[in-house]
Amino acid sequence: MIERFVVAIPVRDEEQRLSACLSALSRQTIPAHDILLLLNNCRDNSLQVAKSHAACMGNLTILECELTGPAACAGEARRRVLIEAGARAGAGIILTTDADAVVPDDWISRNIALIAEGAEVVCGEIAIDPDEAAAIPPHLHEYQALEQACRAALDHLDALIDPDPADPWPRHQENSGASIVVTAAALARAGGPPAVGCGEDRALIAALRLVDGRIRHAPGLAVCVSGRLDGRAAGGMAETIRRRLAAHDEWADDALEPAIDAYRRALARARLRRLWAGEAGVQALGADLLIGAPAIREALRESYFGRAWARVQALSPVLARRRLAVGELARQVKQADLLRAQLPALALNGVQFAD
Repeated sequence: MIERFVVAIPVRDEEQRLSACLSALSRQTIPAHDILLLLNNCRDNSLQVAKSHAACMGNLTILECELTGPAACAGEARRRVLIEAGARAGAGIILTTDADAVVPDDWISRNIALIAEGAEVVCGEIAIDPDEAAAIPPHLHEYQALEQACRAALDHLDALIDPDPADPWPRHQENSGASIVVTAAALARAGGPPAVGCGEDRALIAALRLVDGRIRHAPGLAVCVSGRLDGRAAGGMAETIRRRLAAHDEWADDALEPAIDAYRRALARARLRRLWAGEAGVQALGADLLIGAPAIREALRESYFGRAWARVQALSPVLARRRLAVGELARQVKQADLLRAQLPALALNGVQFAD
């Protein structure tokens, strides 16, 4: 049984949106034991808004801090509130969202159910507020749809080649701070929330992968976020929208890569996973990845498979990442679909693909 669950939210100048966020949390079918707000560097009336809700929300705690220098960033604010939430959660779970996000009424209950089923981490999807989405030019929606289609096609290929029992298909590919839930034990195993200036949500999931966190990207568990242009975090959604309004990006999201690269990466990981389980094939994989058997053996001495895989990826020139040009997105979707259709004929080295 989960002992405690604590919601952690960094807040910076959110007087216009914080009320909707807190109202949604007050409507939860299963209320949080604690909701922590960390107001950092606020220059508006966010504190007054928070206090008005605290008067009728007995589980709401307001913390304040002034971040300076390099620490004055969204990543550090999230890190600090997650650490405090972890201290209060004990052996329970920590849920984090954004101050401009509105979670569904069953957000906590659905996340708890997934943790109870065996997940250690749950990532929700994000959906832009419909009214604000309508103000975004159509060509940006088309761009986003194409990028999402490519991401899904590559991920489906990956799921077939190296299926993850903790994250079966169908799944999504979002790792957004608007909806991440993690057990206190998994967060501690990962060394706590990473200290990064921005992209702290992706960095957190990457750290949890290194220690074999059981991560579920739950389809249909969506949180409504703003589509504003005046965002609070460097590198966030608002900045991306502003940049794409000004000029077309040359490169797609750096998480994307050519389909053939994604195919090779998933196949190599599946082969390494078999070696991790004790099967033979070290010489062959070392040769195919151009790093030799000693490097594979050294990787297999790691405490976690995630760390072993990270070591192999860092060493192998075959697995060096190549960015994907925006103009290639549509073609790579077709290429991924073609590879997926041909998987039975492409099976190599005894790797068994999922149905």
